[in-house]
Amino acid sequence: MTGAVLSPGIAAALLFGVFFGLMALRVPVAFCLGLACLPIMLIEPHLSPAIVVQETFNAYNSFILLAVPFFLLTANLMNIGGITEQLMRLSRALVGHFPGSLAQINVVLSFFFAGISGSSTADAASQSKIFIEAQRREGYDDSFSVAITAVSAVLAVIIPPSILMIVWGGVLSVSIGALFLAGVIPGILIAAVQMATVHVYAKRRGYPTYARSTLREVGVAFLVSIPALTTPFIIIAGKLFGWFTATESACIAVLYAAFLSLLIYRQMDMKGLWDCLLDSGRLAGIALFCVGTASAFGWLLAYYEIPRVLLAGVEAWGMGPIGVGLFIAAVFLITGCFLDAIPAIIIVGAILQPLTQTVGLDPVHFAMIGIVSLAFGLVTPPYGLCLMIACSVAGMRMADALKDTFIMLLPMLGVLLLIILWPALVLFLPSLVSPEFLN
Repeated sequence: MTGAVLSPGIAAALLFGVFFGLMALRVPVAFCLGLACLPIMLIEPHLSPAIVVQETFNAYNSFILLAVPFFLLTANLMNIGGITEQLMRLSRALVGHFPGSLAQINVVLSFFFAGISGSSTADAASQSKIFIEAQRREGYDDSFSVAITAVSAVLAVIIPPSILMIVWGGVLSVSIGALFLAGVIPGILIAAVQMATVHVYAKRRGYPTYARSTLREVGVAFLVSIPALTTPFIIIAGKLFGWFTATESACIAVLYAAFLSLLIYRQMDMKGLWDCLLDSGRLAGIALFCVGTASAFGWLLAYYEIPRVLLAGVEAWGMGPIGVGLFIAAVFLITGCFLDAIPAIIIVGAILQPLTQTVGLDPVHFAMIGIVSLAFGLVTPPYGLCLMIACSVAGMRMADALKDTFIMLLPMLGVLLLIILWPALVLFLPSLVSPEFLN
Protein backbone atom coordinates (compact mmCIF):
# COMPACT_ATOMS: atom_id res chain seq x y z
CA MET A 1 0.00 0.00 0.00
CA THR A 2 2.94 2.30 -0.67
CA GLY A 3 1.91 5.93 -1.24
CA ALA A 4 -1.82 5.26 -1.00
CA VAL A 5 -4.01 8.37 -0.77
CA LEU A 6 -6.78 6.67 1.21
CA SER A 7 -6.29 5.23 4.67
CA PRO A 8 -7.49 1.65 5.35
CA GLY A 9 -10.42 3.00 7.39
CA ILE A 10 -11.63 5.36 4.67
CA ALA A 11 -11.10 2.73 1.96
CA ALA A 12 -13.10 0.16 3.98
CA ALA A 13 -15.90 2.66 4.61
CA LEU A 14 -16.04 3.52 0.91
CA LEU A 15 -15.94 -0.11 -0.25
CA PHE A 16 -18.56 -1.44 2.13
CA GLY A 17 -20.66 1.73 2.01
CA VAL A 18 -21.04 1.61 -1.77
CA PHE A 19 -21.58 -2.15 -1.67
CA PHE A 20 -24.40 -2.08 0.89
CA GLY A 21 -25.87 1.06 -0.68
CA LEU A 22 -26.17 -0.70 -4.04
CA MET A 23 -27.61 -3.78 -2.34
CA ALA A 24 -30.28 -1.58 -0.73
CA LEU A 25 -31.19 -0.43 -4.24
CA ARG A 26 -31.62 -4.14 -5.17
CA VAL A 27 -28.65 -4.23 -7.55
CA PRO A 28 -27.52 -7.88 -8.04
CA VAL A 29 -24.75 -8.87 -5.60
CA ALA A 30 -22.16 -9.61 -8.31
CA PHE A 31 -22.59 -6.12 -9.79
CA CYS A 32 -22.50 -4.55 -6.30
CA LEU A 33 -19.09 -6.10 -5.66
CA GLY A 34 -17.63 -4.88 -8.95
CA LEU A 35 -19.16 -1.39 -8.84
CA ALA A 36 -18.02 -0.88 -5.23
CA CYS A 37 -14.42 -1.12 -6.45
CA LEU A 38 -14.70 1.65 -9.04
CA PRO A 39 -14.72 4.78 -6.78
CA ILE A 40 -11.46 3.76 -5.11
CA MET A 41 -9.92 2.83 -8.45
CA LEU A 42 -10.74 6.35 -9.71
CA ILE A 43 -9.58 8.15 -6.56
CA GLU A 44 -6.33 6.29 -5.97
CA PRO A 45 -3.65 7.56 -8.42
CA HIS A 46 -1.72 4.25 -8.38
CA LEU A 47 -4.80 2.27 -9.43
CA SER A 48 -7.11 2.21 -12.45
CA PRO A 49 -10.50 0.66 -13.28
CA ALA A 50 -8.66 -1.80 -15.53
CA ILE A 51 -7.52 -3.60 -12.37
CA VAL A 52 -11.12 -4.71 -11.76
CA VAL A 53 -11.11 -6.46 -15.12
CA GLN A 54 -7.61 -7.85 -14.54
CA GLU A 55 -8.40 -9.30 -11.10
CA THR A 56 -11.71 -10.68 -12.33
CA PHE A 57 -9.90 -12.48 -15.14
CA ASN A 58 -7.25 -13.76 -12.71
CA ALA A 59 -10.03 -15.32 -10.63
CA TYR A 60 -11.43 -17.10 -13.69
CA ASN A 61 -7.97 -18.29 -14.71
CA SER A 62 -8.23 -21.12 -12.20
CA PHE A 63 -8.36 -24.79 -13.11
CA ILE A 64 -10.10 -25.72 -9.88
CA LEU A 65 -13.09 -23.41 -10.51
CA LEU A 66 -13.96 -25.46 -13.60
CA ALA A 67 -15.46 -27.91 -11.10
CA VAL A 68 -18.32 -25.48 -10.38
CA PRO A 69 -20.08 -25.68 -13.78
CA PHE A 70 -19.42 -29.42 -13.98
CA PHE A 71 -21.09 -30.14 -10.64
CA LEU A 72 -24.04 -27.93 -11.61
CA LEU A 73 -24.33 -29.91 -14.83
CA THR A 74 -24.21 -33.16 -12.83
CA ALA A 75 -27.15 -31.98 -10.70
CA ASN A 76 -29.22 -31.11 -13.77
CA LEU A 77 -28.41 -34.42 -15.44
CA MET A 78 -29.63 -36.21 -12.32
CA ASN A 79 -32.96 -34.43 -12.43
CA ILE A 80 -33.61 -34.84 -16.15
CA GLY A 81 -32.14 -38.33 -16.51
CA GLY A 82 -34.20 -40.18 -13.89
CA ILE A 83 -31.43 -40.54 -11.31
CA THR A 84 -33.34 -38.42 -8.78
CA GLU A 85 -36.42 -40.57 -9.38
CA GLN A 86 -34.50 -43.74 -8.45
CA LEU A 87 -33.05 -42.11 -5.34
CA MET A 88 -36.56 -41.02 -4.34
CA ARG A 89 -37.77 -44.60 -4.70
CA LEU A 90 -35.00 -45.76 -2.36
CA SER A 91 -35.79 -42.96 0.12
CA ARG A 92 -39.45 -44.00 0.10
CA ALA A 93 -38.51 -47.61 0.84
CA LEU A 94 -36.16 -46.65 3.69
CA VAL A 95 -38.13 -44.00 5.62
CA GLY A 96 -41.62 -44.05 4.16
CA HIS A 97 -42.97 -45.60 7.38
CA PHE A 98 -41.64 -42.78 9.58
CA PRO A 99 -44.14 -40.15 10.84
CA GLY A 100 -44.46 -37.38 8.26
CA SER A 101 -43.40 -39.82 5.55
CA LEU A 102 -43.26 -37.45 2.58
CA ALA A 103 -41.23 -34.87 4.50
CA GLN A 104 -38.87 -37.60 5.74
CA ILE A 105 -38.39 -38.73 2.13
CA ASN A 106 -37.67 -35.08 1.26
CA VAL A 107 -34.78 -34.99 3.76
CA VAL A 108 -33.32 -38.39 2.77
CA LEU A 109 -33.51 -37.57 -0.93
CA SER A 110 -31.67 -34.29 -0.27
CA PHE A 111 -29.02 -36.31 1.57
CA PHE A 112 -28.52 -38.63 -1.41
CA PHE A 113 -28.71 -35.75 -3.90
CA ALA A 114 -26.07 -33.84 -1.89
CA GLY A 115 -23.61 -36.68 -2.32
CA ILE A 116 -23.65 -36.17 -6.08
CA SER A 117 -24.52 -32.59 -7.01
CA GLY A 118 -22.77 -30.21 -4.57
CA SER A 119 -25.34 -27.46 -5.30
CA SER A 120 -27.99 -26.38 -2.78
CA THR A 121 -29.82 -24.16 -5.26
CA ALA A 122 -30.17 -27.06 -7.72
CA ASP A 123 -31.43 -29.24 -4.87
CA ALA A 124 -33.93 -26.60 -3.71
CA ALA A 125 -35.27 -26.11 -7.24
CA SER A 126 -35.73 -29.81 -7.96
CA GLN A 127 -37.06 -30.81 -4.54
CA SER A 128 -39.53 -27.91 -4.50
CA LYS A 129 -41.04 -29.08 -7.78
CA ILE A 130 -41.23 -32.67 -6.54
CA PHE A 131 -42.46 -32.26 -2.97
CA ILE A 132 -44.27 -28.99 -2.23
CA GLU A 133 -47.41 -29.69 -4.27
CA ALA A 134 -47.36 -33.37 -3.23
CA GLN A 135 -47.20 -32.40 0.46
CA ARG A 136 -49.96 -29.86 -0.08
CA ARG A 137 -52.21 -32.62 -1.46
CA GLU A 138 -51.51 -34.79 1.60
CA GLY A 139 -52.53 -32.05 4.04
CA TYR A 140 -49.17 -30.62 5.07
CA ASP A 141 -49.10 -26.92 5.95
CA ASP A 142 -47.55 -24.82 3.19
CA SER A 143 -45.13 -23.11 5.58
CA PHE A 144 -43.87 -26.48 6.84
CA SER A 145 -43.51 -27.88 3.31
CA VAL A 146 -41.52 -24.86 2.15
CA ALA A 147 -39.36 -24.79 5.28
CA ILE A 148 -38.34 -28.47 5.23
CA THR A 149 -37.65 -28.35 1.49
CA ALA A 150 -35.42 -25.29 1.91
CA VAL A 151 -33.51 -26.41 5.01
CA SER A 152 -32.89 -29.92 3.67
CA ALA A 153 -31.39 -28.37 0.51
CA VAL A 154 -28.50 -26.89 2.52
CA LEU A 155 -27.13 -30.43 2.93
CA ALA A 156 -25.82 -30.20 -0.63
CA VAL A 157 -23.03 -27.78 0.36
CA ILE A 158 -22.14 -29.60 3.59
CA ILE A 159 -22.02 -33.20 2.38
CA PRO A 160 -19.21 -33.86 -0.13
CA PRO A 161 -18.72 -33.15 -2.95
CA SER A 162 -19.59 -29.51 -2.29
CA ILE A 163 -19.11 -26.51 -4.54
CA LEU A 164 -18.39 -24.35 -1.46
CA MET A 165 -15.63 -26.76 -0.37
CA ILE A 166 -14.05 -26.55 -3.81
CA VAL A 167 -14.14 -22.74 -3.80
CA TRP A 168 -12.85 -22.59 -0.21
CA GLY A 169 -10.01 -25.00 -0.93
CA GLY A 170 -9.02 -23.14 -4.09
CA VAL A 171 -9.15 -19.64 -2.59
CA LEU A 172 -7.70 -20.30 0.88
CA SER A 173 -5.33 -23.16 -0.05
CA VAL A 174 -6.92 -25.93 2.01
CA SER A 175 -6.92 -29.58 0.97
CA ILE A 176 -10.20 -30.28 -0.84
CA GLY A 177 -9.87 -33.99 -0.07
CA ALA A 178 -9.68 -33.20 3.66
CA LEU A 179 -12.71 -30.89 3.37
CA PHE A 180 -14.68 -33.64 1.61
CA LEU A 181 -13.96 -36.01 4.51
CA ALA A 182 -14.64 -33.33 7.13
CA GLY A 183 -18.16 -32.73 5.82
CA VAL A 184 -19.39 -36.31 6.19
CA ILE A 185 -20.15 -36.45 9.93
CA PRO A 186 -21.65 -32.92 10.19
CA GLY A 187 -23.82 -33.67 7.15
CA ILE A 188 -25.13 -36.90 8.71
CA LEU A 189 -25.86 -35.12 12.02
CA ILE A 190 -27.71 -32.25 10.34
CA ALA A 191 -29.80 -34.69 8.29
CA ALA A 192 -30.57 -36.61 11.50
CA VAL A 193 -31.78 -33.53 13.40
CA GLN A 194 -33.89 -32.50 10.40
CA MET A 195 -35.57 -35.92 10.41
CA ALA A 196 -36.10 -35.66 14.18
CA THR A 197 -37.71 -32.25 13.69
CA VAL A 198 -40.04 -33.68 11.03
CA HIS A 199 -40.97 -36.48 13.46
CA VAL A 200 -42.00 -33.96 16.13
CA TYR A 201 -44.00 -31.88 13.64
CA ALA A 202 -45.74 -34.97 12.27
CA LYS A 203 -46.75 -36.19 15.74
CA ARG A 204 -48.04 -32.77 16.80
CA ARG A 205 -49.91 -32.00 13.58
CA GLY A 206 -51.00 -35.49 12.56
CA TYR A 207 -49.21 -35.64 9.21
CA PRO A 208 -49.78 -38.91 7.30
CA THR A 209 -47.54 -41.97 7.56
CA TYR A 210 -47.12 -44.57 4.79
CA ALA A 211 -47.11 -48.32 5.24
CA ARG A 212 -43.74 -49.93 5.90
CA SER A 213 -42.02 -51.23 2.75
CA THR A 214 -41.26 -54.94 2.62
CA LEU A 215 -37.68 -56.17 2.66
CA ARG A 216 -38.09 -57.14 -0.98
CA GLU A 217 -39.17 -53.59 -1.91
CA VAL A 218 -36.21 -52.14 -0.01
CA GLY A 219 -33.84 -54.58 -1.72
CA VAL A 220 -35.18 -53.87 -5.22
CA ALA A 221 -35.03 -50.10 -4.64
CA PHE A 222 -31.47 -50.41 -3.39
CA LEU A 223 -30.32 -52.55 -6.31
CA VAL A 224 -31.84 -50.17 -8.87
CA SER A 225 -30.21 -47.20 -7.11
CA ILE A 226 -26.71 -48.71 -6.81
CA PRO A 227 -25.42 -47.06 -10.03
CA ALA A 228 -26.55 -43.64 -8.75
CA LEU A 229 -25.25 -44.24 -5.20
CA THR A 230 -21.84 -45.16 -6.62
CA THR A 231 -21.28 -41.60 -7.87
CA PRO A 232 -20.13 -39.94 -4.60
CA PHE A 233 -17.77 -42.83 -3.86
CA ILE A 234 -16.16 -42.42 -7.29
CA ILE A 235 -15.77 -38.67 -6.77
CA ILE A 236 -14.44 -38.75 -3.20
CA ALA A 237 -12.28 -41.87 -3.51
CA GLY A 238 -10.75 -40.60 -6.75
CA LYS A 239 -9.80 -37.31 -5.08
CA LEU A 240 -8.43 -38.94 -1.92
CA PHE A 241 -6.38 -41.62 -3.66
CA GLY A 242 -4.97 -39.19 -6.21
CA TRP A 243 -6.65 -40.75 -9.22
CA PHE A 244 -7.84 -37.31 -10.33
CA THR A 245 -8.11 -33.72 -9.11
CA ALA A 246 -11.28 -32.04 -7.81
CA THR A 247 -11.96 -30.61 -11.26
CA GLU A 248 -11.35 -33.93 -12.96
CA SER A 249 -13.66 -35.61 -10.43
CA ALA A 250 -16.40 -33.16 -11.43
CA CYS A 251 -15.85 -34.12 -15.09
CA ILE A 252 -16.05 -37.81 -14.14
CA ALA A 253 -19.31 -37.07 -12.31
CA VAL A 254 -20.76 -35.44 -15.45
CA LEU A 255 -19.74 -38.34 -17.69
CA TYR A 256 -21.08 -40.89 -15.23
CA ALA A 257 -24.39 -39.03 -14.73
CA ALA A 258 -24.79 -38.74 -18.52
CA PHE A 259 -24.02 -42.45 -18.91
CA LEU A 260 -26.68 -43.36 -16.32
CA SER A 261 -29.23 -40.97 -17.81
CA LEU A 262 -28.77 -42.03 -21.43
CA LEU A 263 -27.93 -45.73 -21.20
CA ILE A 264 -28.98 -47.13 -17.81
CA TYR A 265 -32.18 -45.34 -16.73
CA ARG A 266 -32.85 -44.09 -20.29
CA GLN A 267 -35.03 -41.13 -19.30
CA MET A 268 -33.13 -38.38 -21.11
CA ASP A 269 -33.28 -37.63 -24.81
CA MET A 270 -31.10 -35.22 -26.79
CA LYS A 271 -33.54 -32.33 -26.30
CA GLY A 272 -33.38 -32.92 -22.55
CA LEU A 273 -29.58 -32.92 -22.74
CA TRP A 274 -29.60 -29.62 -24.65
CA ASP A 275 -31.94 -27.99 -22.09
CA CYS A 276 -29.73 -29.33 -19.32
CA LEU A 277 -26.61 -27.78 -20.86
CA LEU A 278 -28.32 -24.40 -21.31
CA ASP A 279 -29.59 -24.28 -17.73
CA SER A 280 -26.23 -25.35 -16.31
CA GLY A 281 -24.44 -22.68 -18.34
CA ARG A 282 -26.80 -20.00 -17.05
CA LEU A 283 -26.34 -21.03 -13.40
CA ALA A 284 -22.57 -21.38 -13.78
CA GLY A 285 -22.35 -17.93 -15.35
CA ILE A 286 -24.09 -16.37 -12.36
CA ALA A 287 -21.95 -18.22 -9.81
CA LEU A 288 -18.63 -17.54 -11.53
CA PHE A 289 -19.43 -13.87 -12.17
CA CYS A 290 -19.77 -13.55 -8.37
CA VAL A 291 -16.38 -15.21 -7.96
CA GLY A 292 -14.73 -12.76 -10.35
CA THR A 293 -16.10 -9.53 -8.89
CA ALA A 294 -15.59 -10.81 -5.31
CA SER A 295 -11.94 -11.45 -6.15
CA ALA A 296 -11.51 -7.86 -7.32
CA PHE A 297 -13.19 -6.66 -4.11
CA GLY A 298 -10.92 -8.94 -2.06
CA TRP A 299 -7.85 -7.67 -3.90
CA LEU A 300 -8.65 -4.13 -2.75
CA LEU A 301 -9.12 -5.32 0.82
CA ALA A 302 -5.64 -6.87 0.68
CA TYR A 303 -4.14 -3.77 -1.02
CA TYR A 304 -5.21 -1.53 1.88
CA GLU A 305 -4.51 -4.24 4.51
CA ILE A 306 -8.08 -3.86 5.70
CA PRO A 307 -8.25 -7.38 7.25
CA ARG A 308 -5.35 -6.50 9.57
CA VAL A 309 -7.02 -3.26 10.62
CA LEU A 310 -10.41 -4.91 11.16
CA LEU A 311 -8.94 -7.75 13.24
CA ALA A 312 -6.58 -5.60 15.32
CA GLY A 313 -9.30 -4.94 17.90
CA VAL A 314 -10.60 -8.51 17.82
CA GLU A 315 -7.18 -10.00 18.55
CA ALA A 316 -6.98 -7.74 21.62
CA TRP A 317 -9.95 -9.62 23.11
CA GLY A 318 -7.63 -12.55 23.76
CA MET A 319 -10.05 -15.24 22.64
CA GLY A 320 -9.03 -18.89 22.54
CA PRO A 321 -9.93 -21.39 19.78
CA ILE A 322 -13.52 -21.83 21.02
CA GLY A 323 -14.11 -18.09 21.32
CA VAL A 324 -12.67 -17.54 17.84
CA GLY A 325 -14.83 -20.37 16.49
CA LEU A 326 -17.97 -18.78 17.95
CA PHE A 327 -16.92 -15.39 16.56
CA ILE A 328 -16.31 -16.87 13.09
CA ALA A 329 -19.69 -18.61 13.12
CA ALA A 330 -21.45 -15.39 14.13
CA VAL A 331 -19.72 -13.40 11.38
CA PHE A 332 -20.55 -15.97 8.69
CA LEU A 333 -24.14 -16.40 9.91
CA ILE A 334 -24.69 -12.63 9.66
CA THR A 335 -22.83 -12.37 6.35
CA GLY A 336 -24.87 -15.25 4.89
CA CYS A 337 -28.05 -13.26 5.48
CA PHE A 338 -26.90 -10.61 3.00
CA LEU A 339 -24.30 -12.15 0.70
CA ASP A 340 -24.01 -15.22 -1.51
CA ALA A 341 -21.78 -17.93 -0.03
CA ILE A 342 -19.10 -17.88 -2.76
CA PRO A 343 -18.18 -14.15 -2.52
CA ALA A 344 -18.49 -14.45 1.28
CA ILE A 345 -15.79 -17.13 1.26
CA ILE A 346 -13.50 -15.04 -0.90
CA ILE A 347 -13.94 -11.83 1.10
CA VAL A 348 -14.81 -12.78 4.69
CA GLY A 349 -12.82 -16.02 4.69
CA ALA A 350 -9.67 -14.14 3.65
CA ILE A 351 -10.28 -11.51 6.36
CA LEU A 352 -10.75 -14.06 9.16
CA GLN A 353 -7.98 -16.48 8.17
CA PRO A 354 -5.15 -14.57 9.97
CA LEU A 355 -7.22 -14.58 13.19
CA THR A 356 -7.57 -18.37 13.07
CA GLN A 357 -3.82 -18.74 12.59
CA THR A 358 -3.05 -16.71 15.72
CA VAL A 359 -5.04 -19.14 17.93
CA GLY A 360 -3.95 -22.32 16.12
CA LEU A 361 -7.37 -23.21 14.70
CA ASP A 362 -6.95 -25.99 12.13
CA PRO A 363 -7.69 -24.71 8.57
CA VAL A 364 -10.09 -27.62 7.95
CA HIS A 365 -11.95 -26.89 11.21
CA PHE A 366 -12.14 -23.19 10.26
CA ALA A 367 -13.43 -24.13 6.82
CA MET A 368 -16.21 -26.35 8.17
CA ILE A 369 -17.36 -23.72 10.67
CA GLY A 370 -17.53 -21.21 7.82
CA ILE A 371 -19.19 -23.54 5.28
CA VAL A 372 -21.87 -24.80 7.69
CA SER A 373 -22.62 -21.23 8.83
CA LEU A 374 -22.89 -20.01 5.24
CA ALA A 375 -25.10 -22.99 4.38
CA PHE A 376 -27.59 -21.81 6.98
CA GLY A 377 -27.52 -18.39 5.31
CA LEU A 378 -29.21 -20.01 2.31
CA VAL A 379 -32.47 -20.10 4.30
CA THR A 380 -32.23 -16.87 6.31
CA PRO A 381 -33.67 -13.59 4.97
CA PRO A 382 -33.21 -11.23 3.29
CA TYR A 383 -30.94 -13.27 0.97
CA GLY A 384 -32.00 -16.86 1.77
CA LEU A 385 -31.75 -18.15 -1.79
CA CYS A 386 -33.00 -21.70 -1.10
CA LEU A 387 -35.94 -20.38 0.91
CA MET A 388 -36.67 -17.87 -1.85
CA ILE A 389 -36.74 -20.65 -4.48
CA ALA A 390 -39.04 -22.86 -2.39
CA CYS A 391 -41.40 -19.95 -1.68
CA SER A 392 -41.48 -19.05 -5.37
CA VAL A 393 -42.47 -22.60 -6.35
CA ALA A 394 -45.10 -22.71 -3.59
CA GLY A 395 -46.49 -19.29 -4.56
CA MET A 396 -46.23 -17.85 -1.04
CA ARG A 397 -44.46 -14.96 0.68
CA MET A 398 -41.13 -15.66 2.38
CA ALA A 399 -42.41 -14.04 5.59
CA ASP A 400 -45.11 -16.71 5.89
CA ALA A 401 -42.53 -19.51 6.02
CA LEU A 402 -40.08 -17.87 8.44
CA LYS A 403 -41.52 -19.23 11.71
CA ASP A 404 -41.21 -22.88 10.69
CA THR A 405 -37.84 -22.23 9.04
CA PHE A 406 -36.37 -20.73 12.21
CA ILE A 407 -37.77 -23.59 14.33
CA MET A 408 -36.04 -26.08 12.04
CA LEU A 409 -32.80 -24.08 12.17
CA LEU A 410 -32.52 -24.28 15.97
CA PRO A 411 -31.38 -27.95 16.19
CA MET A 412 -29.15 -27.35 13.15
CA LEU A 413 -27.48 -24.49 15.04
CA GLY A 414 -26.95 -26.98 17.85
CA VAL A 415 -24.91 -29.13 15.43
CA LEU A 416 -22.88 -26.04 14.44
CA LEU A 417 -22.17 -25.37 18.13
CA LEU A 418 -21.07 -28.99 18.54
CA ILE A 419 -18.68 -28.57 15.58
CA ILE A 420 -17.11 -25.54 17.26
CA LEU A 421 -16.81 -27.12 20.72
CA TRP A 422 -15.66 -30.55 19.51
CA PRO A 423 -13.20 -30.21 16.59
CA ALA A 424 -12.81 -34.00 16.37
CA LEU A 425 -16.29 -34.10 14.87
CA VAL A 426 -14.89 -32.69 11.62
CA LEU A 427 -11.24 -33.66 11.95
CA PHE A 428 -11.68 -37.36 12.79
CA LEU A 429 -12.11 -38.67 9.23
CA PRO A 430 -9.42 -36.42 7.67
CA SER A 431 -6.96 -37.43 10.44
CA LEU A 432 -7.84 -41.08 9.87
CA VAL A 433 -7.52 -41.08 6.07
CA SER A 434 -5.24 -38.15 5.17
CA PRO A 435 -3.51 -36.76 8.31
CA GLU A 436 -0.88 -35.03 6.19
CA PHE A 437 -3.47 -32.38 5.25
CA LEU A 438 -4.02 -31.27 8.86
CA ASN A 439 -1.93 -29.08 11.14
